[in-house]
Amino acid sequence: MVLGGPPGGQLAGAGAATPGLTPTASKSPTRPFGLSEHFAFWVLQLHESLLEDGQDLGSSRVSLPDPSGRGAPSAAPGASGRAAGGSGPGGGILHDRCNSMVDNCEEVPTKEVIEFRPPLYKQRYFFVKNLVQQHKPKKVADLGFGDATLIWMLKYHHCIEHLVGVDTYAGSTSQWEISNLSPSVGDYLVPRDLDLTITLYRGSAVQKDSRLVGFDLMTCIELIEHLDSEDLAKFPEVVFGYYSPRIIIISTPNSEFNPLFPASTFRHLDHKFEWNRMQFQTWASDVANLYNYSVEFTGVGSPPAGAEHVGYCTQIGVFQKNEAKATESCISTPEEHVYETCEYFVFTTAYPSLQEKKNLLLVLSAEVLRASNSMRLRFIVDPKKKVNGRLVPEDSCVPRYGLIVTDAQRAQIESSPKPYCVGKKFYVPLERLITFPKVNRLVDSVERLRSLLSEALKLNRDQSALQVDLHDHYSRTMLSY
Repeated sequence: MVLGGPPGGQLAGAGAATPGLTPTASKSPTRPFGLSEHFAFWVLQLHESLLEDGQDLGSSRVSLPDPSGRGAPSAAPGASGRAAGGSGPGGGILHDRCNSMVDNCEEVPTKEVIEFRPPLYKQRYFFVKNLVQQHKPKKVADLGFGDATLIWMLKYHHCIEHLVGVDTYAGSTSQWEISNLSPSVGDYLVPRDLDLTITLYRGSAVQKDSRLVGFDLMTCIELIEHLDSEDLAKFPEVVFGYYSPRIIIISTPNSEFNPLFPASTFRHLDHKFEWNRMQFQTWASDVANLYNYSVEFTGVGSPPAGAEHVGYCTQIGVFQKNEAKATESCISTPEEHVYETCEYFVFTTAYPSLQEKKNLLLVLSAEVLRASNSMRLRFIVDPKKKVNGRLVPEDSCVPRYGLIVTDAQRAQIESSPKPYCVGKKFYVPLERLITFPKVNRLVDSVERLRSLLSEALKLNRDQSALQVDLHDHYSRTMLSY
């Protein structure tokens, strides 16, 4: 199925903005001392400016080093094409380039240069990012991960629990890649809700490893054009037949776009071929039919005005498994851990999450103490009355400041049991604490709240309320004025 409509890279029915052209910002909160997606986008822009001098053919970064400073390696079966074959700027804006001079000072006219905004490699990454936001995969594998920029961007999606990268040249993984894929200080201060493990392997896309079987999403960005005929023949059987992920994204250069570049040649020296749209769609459709997938075609890198007939600079096929047929043909596969040895294993890291009890207890205790402290300060200054030997607030004792809730949530807090004071101790019923949204997000019942808090904080005798001192240094100072 070929998607209709004007160029822009949007899948039919997706309802999303054009991938890459208007990147969507994540709605997840900025993590203290960590990297937000806004900051990640800024670093990508900085990265592009540093690599600007190496641009060639107007659309690809040819033999450029990655952020670690290592250059593009020579060709090899199953090699990654991430930093090659259209990794440079892209997007459809023409501007005149000055005539160049040759050795004999004769002026030689040149073609206009196509400049994409955002750069073409970013448009491809944002396309993947938008599909992740739409489909919420838990397990994602990137075949031919290059400098791991795509993996770095995807780690901020909280739906993902397992990220795997496979690349022929992963053995030279840089300190830049390792440091940006490792947890930051902010990740420990504000743990993720779900676990996240990132693993990088050195290996070919046509090698089988049973640990990559059954992923939700597998990406092959600018990869297949680096495969020779023998590896290209193996590729469908390994990726579609053996790994059989739910969704596969394959991008490759569109050769019909090449005449618009200053030199109408392959976009990278390592490319074994570059297909036109008919060639790619015929191959993709045959593979999809053979392995019970459906495929939709789109792309990124819109052509300039007057050249719409050539299509996108990068053509993309999005394959989705036909679940009904896949269930019929599902067979168990023996375990094959090709990347098991040190020769293939490059890097792995695990992020702290609330799935670990110690992290959950730390975050929950902090939220509970924050909520109780705000009620305690309000209790100290507000009118009180004595009921059954306890001092209770005359009003609802809901914090005036620092509490962001809806009207319904505020009403729920107000209707819950009020805090009270006995002697010099201040008590907050657990039934009230769990009505605070940030506490309720962490635990879903009073029983679970009681079980956790009893290990870290002090509760009253029947364990129905949190117990803290009524006055501390701050409150005494406040009352002295």
